[in-house]
Amino acid sequence: MNPQAVLGYVCLFCFSFMTTAKGDLQPLSFQPGTLYQYRYTLDIQLDHTSTQSLQGAWLRAEALVQLHRLWRDQGGEELLQVQIRDLKAQHRPEVERSQDGTGGPPAEIALTQEARAELQQPVFISWSSGKVKAFYGDETESILVSNLKRGIVSLLQLQPHAGTAVEEDVSGSCQVTYTVSNHSVTKTKDLLSCSKPKSGFASVNKIFGVEWHPTSKSQYMMKDNLLQWVLAEESHMVSPALRSTIGIKIRSRQQLQLASPLMPGPTEVAGQSLEDALASMEGPHQPLGMASLPFRRVCTRCPSLRAYLKAFDSQRVKMDTSKAATTWHFQRFIQMLRSAKKRDVLQLLRRAPEEMLPFVVEAAVAAQSVASLAALSDFLDFSKEPKSLLEKFLYAAAFSPRPSGELLRLVLDKLNGKQLAPEVQQTGIVAMGSLVGKLCQQKLCGLQEVERGVETILRGLKGAKEESEVVIYLLALGNAVLPETIPTLLDHAEEGPASITSAAISALQQFPARHISSKVKRAMRRIFHEKRKSYEKACRLAAAEILLDNEPSPMDVINILLAANELETETATFLLLKVQNCLRADYHPARKIMKDIMRDPRINNYNFFSKAGISSSFSGPLTVTQDLLSTFGLDLLFLEGGFLRKSVSDFSLLSHGQQLRAAQVTIEAQGMESMLGENVLEGEEEPELMAGMSAIFFDVQLRPIVFFQGYTDLMAKVLLSSGEPTSVVKGNLLLMDHHQVIPLQSGLQAVIKLQGGLGLDISADMDVSIWEQELKTSISTRGSLAIDFQAELDAPFLQATLRSQTELETSIQFDTILRFSSSPVLMCLQLKEEQVPYREIFTVSKSAGSQSSTARKGRQGTMPGREFALHQANSKVCNLLLTAEDD
Repeated sequence: MNPQAVLGYVCLFCFSFMTTAKGDLQPLSFQPGTLYQYRYTLDIQLDHTSTQSLQGAWLRAEALVQLHRLWRDQGGEELLQVQIRDLKAQHRPEVERSQDGTGGPPAEIALTQEARAELQQPVFISWSSGKVKAFYGDETESILVSNLKRGIVSLLQLQPHAGTAVEEDVSGSCQVTYTVSNHSVTKTKDLLSCSKPKSGFASVNKIFGVEWHPTSKSQYMMKDNLLQWVLAEESHMVSPALRSTIGIKIRSRQQLQLASPLMPGPTEVAGQSLEDALASMEGPHQPLGMASLPFRRVCTRCPSLRAYLKAFDSQRVKMDTSKAATTWHFQRFIQMLRSAKKRDVLQLLRRAPEEMLPFVVEAAVAAQSVASLAALSDFLDFSKEPKSLLEKFLYAAAFSPRPSGELLRLVLDKLNGKQLAPEVQQTGIVAMGSLVGKLCQQKLCGLQEVERGVETILRGLKGAKEESEVVIYLLALGNAVLPETIPTLLDHAEEGPASITSAAISALQQFPARHISSKVKRAMRRIFHEKRKSYEKACRLAAAEILLDNEPSPMDVINILLAANELETETATFLLLKVQNCLRADYHPARKIMKDIMRDPRINNYNFFSKAGISSSFSGPLTVTQDLLSTFGLDLLFLEGGFLRKSVSDFSLLSHGQQLRAAQVTIEAQGMESMLGENVLEGEEEPELMAGMSAIFFDVQLRPIVFFQGYTDLMAKVLLSSGEPTSVVKGNLLLMDHHQVIPLQSGLQAVIKLQGGLGLDISADMDVSIWEQELKTSISTRGSLAIDFQAELDAPFLQATLRSQTELETSIQFDTILRFSSSPVLMCLQLKEEQVPYREIFTVSKSAGSQSSTARKGRQGTMPGREFALHQANSKVCNLLLTAEDD
């Protein structure tokens, strides 16, 4: 052989090897006059992750996919016809799963003639060396069939060289990464990056949302510029963020394999352009998008409001918000109202008995359909309706998990220009702030309603004459959490009297750490260290708390600790215990900095931490799961004479990097010094005698409640007290509201739905006995939680639903007894949780052809009640005080 020829072959081989190593393959193409036949297989499995004994839903489809080239231009763009032939589908009927995890034998699904005809109708793609540039088909055919064809065509979407690109296929416009080795290509799709037309909705607070963990990988094998086979696999793990144990797993596998030998096919069509070639083909061929179209099931068994109204008088039920049955009833009501017409919703509101009307109003707000909001607009008359019903409406709006601009507009219209009772006006203002904040979190700050709401709050703040009015507007800004309002809050925090300073700092505490800038921290330092003026001790401590909780600098921590030596005993005790709490809490952002500072013996010594006050600050975990850390915190600040100045009980949730104040109840009493004959400290103004309560639930600040204001009011309420506790919150809330469409690579559709309702009844009581010199406070929380989580699978020949329903009822009692007749003051704290009954039900429903089945598994139990031991010294005092009461 010619040596030069041998050298040429060697060089060609090396060049080919280097090209392959770099990740480049020869361009793909289909030859004219050839019919390419691929065997197509699809397998899909849906399973509950928490119960192995309940068989999930399984589907297999097999077909022959025929492909041939119709036209090609000089640039390499090809027009291909793709057609599905002889599709057969199987599912596994409902039987008890065997010990090896398998079910019974598969059963054939009978396809209708209409479905067969639609499946066999061809589609056309513009294709160039592995890239699908356009998709053509019949826009009138059923969505499920059209999506299945998109799934098959998407298997032809690839590139023969390595790299990262953005591709559009059945999943939407997604980022994909290619790696190339020998004759194979591996494509990894980042399903979290996919953008597609918006469908569905989600709760603003991610703690009440869904965790979704998808994976997608496809393997392509080529030979002689021809696609030989494709294997595409994907999986989706979906679960409520708070409870991954009731999750659902979806696994899908598609395979496309070239059948041999190749067969002669139709000849190419004539045409100067792709449009000309398409025009010569029979049947419809409109340009369609590659992304899957959302499919909406028609619910044939869902109850309608009209049918409910016909039997309304016989369906009245007793509404106990703390019972799970009421919470499930609330969720069913929401579903009815979302599909109801305005006239039916209005009829329900008008016919509902007085005791049921608040329940219906809450459900109508939670439904948040155009019809339900329009009906509420017609029904609610803010000049006539009782205050309790109007407050119920406003709080239902404030707690909405995903409010709309229409809901905010309704609230604004109802409040605008009307002479309202102070309680309703104040509730409306804080609700307005909550709605503005949640809409901005949904990136809807540009809505006209939001701009109007912000302007209303700021204008009201500027024109407020009374301190109580200013406080409400500041709390509304805290609910809104708008960064542009921080300068306004800082001005009021530094310049206002005690109540306004306290409200402004409380509003700033609502902001996440990223908004607590150096400017905010400088202002908090000035307040805590009293650089410009004197501040009330509770305000100074709140300023210190902002510094400690938001990425503190070592110098801030050191200065706060040094300042504790100059504070009164009770204030210093409280502050130092707050620092020690930060050290104990693994999740606290300042823990590492504080541990480093505590290595310095000049600070970490007995002299610093041996304050003898009775004030306390305690926090610790209540419940720890793989998804959730729930904590309880209790702060008690006493006056130097032993009277309780402020107590804060806090229940917080931390889950997947998100934090939520589930409940924070603050009880304050001031002006007691003068009543007990004590002198006010120099530099402090003498506060008015008063006691009150404020509460934050699910990050929404409520309207503060005043127990008494002034000595005369105190005496009247002591003498005329009915002994009934004050209701803080009572009603039904929709906490979780999630609807997500997941287009699978096969073109089938999965829909994830999560709805969680909470029935809540919280009351508080404060009993002051001047003669016995005793103070008792009690906060009672009774509630029920119902979570409905489901995944739906929709295919042209099968529908399946996996559902898990969880319910529980709980009751928590927090009592405080304070006896200041002796020295030192005796204090007992009791936190009790009654036994918690719970129940879980798992369901699998399938419908294939004319056959349908439903299987259920359930479990229930009762978690024992418990009393939380807060600390050893507290237990000793409780034994002493409670024994004395029994005697």
